[in-house]
Amino acid sequence: MGVKIVETGLRDGHQSLFATRMNTEEVLCALKELDQVGYHAIEIWGGATFDACLRFLNEDPWERLRLAKKVCKKTKLQMLFRGQNILGYRHYADDVVEKFVEKSIKNGIDIIRIFDALNDIRNLECAVKATKKYGGECQIALSYTTSPVHTVQYYVELAKEIEKMGADSICIKDMAGVMMPTAAYELISALKKNTKLPIELHSHCTGGLCEMTYLKAIEAGVDIVDCALSPLSGGTSQPCTESLNFALQGTEYDPKLNVAMLNAAAAKMAPVKAKYLANGLLNPKVLSVNANIIKYQVPGGMLSNLINQLKQQDASDRLDEVLAEVPNVRKDMGYPPLVTPLSQMVGTQAVLNVLSGERYKMVPKEINEYLHGRYGRSPAPVDEEIRRKIIGDDKVITYRPADDLKPEFEELKKQYKGIAKSDEDVLSIALFGDVAIKFIEQRNEDAIPTVIHVEA
Repeated sequence: MGVKIVETGLRDGHQSLFATRMNTEEVLCALKELDQVGYHAIEIWGGATFDACLRFLNEDPWERLRLAKKVCKKTKLQMLFRGQNILGYRHYADDVVEKFVEKSIKNGIDIIRIFDALNDIRNLECAVKATKKYGGECQIALSYTTSPVHTVQYYVELAKEIEKMGADSICIKDMAGVMMPTAAYELISALKKNTKLPIELHSHCTGGLCEMTYLKAIEAGVDIVDCALSPLSGGTSQPCTESLNFALQGTEYDPKLNVAMLNAAAAKMAPVKAKYLANGLLNPKVLSVNANIIKYQVPGGMLSNLINQLKQQDASDRLDEVLAEVPNVRKDMGYPPLVTPLSQMVGTQAVLNVLSGERYKMVPKEINEYLHGRYGRSPAPVDEEIRRKIIGDDKVITYRPADDLKPEFEELKKQYKGIAKSDEDVLSIALFGDVAIKFIEQRNEDAIPTVIHVEA
């Protein structure tokens, strides 16, 4: 049986390449063709799409999902979900997590990929239970990184726990694109021996390794890989769907995708890419290979964030110093994988350490919270000397952080009953506060829905 493909261009592709700025009309423009390709699923929602819709595009993310579901008659729709963080940047109460899962599935999501930045599976429990309760397909993703503690055995033990939790499949989420081809072969082989669950691999082309890594993973028996349609592939995105399909044609791994439909979809998406190249949101730099990320483990989004932070401080010439400091901060913090929100936190701390001239002289609130245990359990013990320097003798929690959170949903519903027209509106407010309120008030005032023509 051939390897299955998940199409990521409509979520991670444009998130990685041009800050998730594709509007709903652009996301839908080639969806009818993509639905005919023969994918395992199309990733279309979650990650940064929700925030970008409300904050930058003046669009309702829930409406985007409903419109996509109308078009997709054959292919499952997939989303990325940050465990107890949902799609935001803090931990939310269990009732908000459960309600968000329920409404995601009711509005059209079939597969929810759930991960925790620290691989602390306590932070996944609520979302996993809710996904199963409301009839969704639950995929748990392991945040992949390399460190003295992130061994093959570490991931095998995690996979066994995930299987017990009731996941339908496992994804190895290599968000920085640092997985070596040989490491992929070793890890996938070990997982296939130790779990019965289907295994999916997600990576990025940033470091120039990804296509080689995918091929070795496929040889090791990986069931599914993430690819992006050609105009939205490469660089900081995923490998090209059409190219991988050609590479595997006629082999036992042949995905047997519909090439005519892929070409038709790519032709519709090419002008969209051209628009973002022309307006500068798609910087040609993100389309190049940056082999240094393999050394520093810095994902594409984090790298552009560091460059911006330094530019604002008029310190662009100190990027190399900051990149060299990132692994040191990561070690001090117990080797967290560099994925949202940990990538932003570690990156900001590295910038402050370099620019202030003294390590941990200035510390962001989030690092303080992390050292109190508020994000969950670090993969390895944190440096106790540094913890004491930052939080003194404060108590560090060892239980699931969300256990401290009181139910939020009904209170928010009552508080915003004047403007929230649905539970979905309440959830938008729960996650993005003032940004969502501003959007909903404007939408209510206009009272004219945006008309997007959809070929069903």
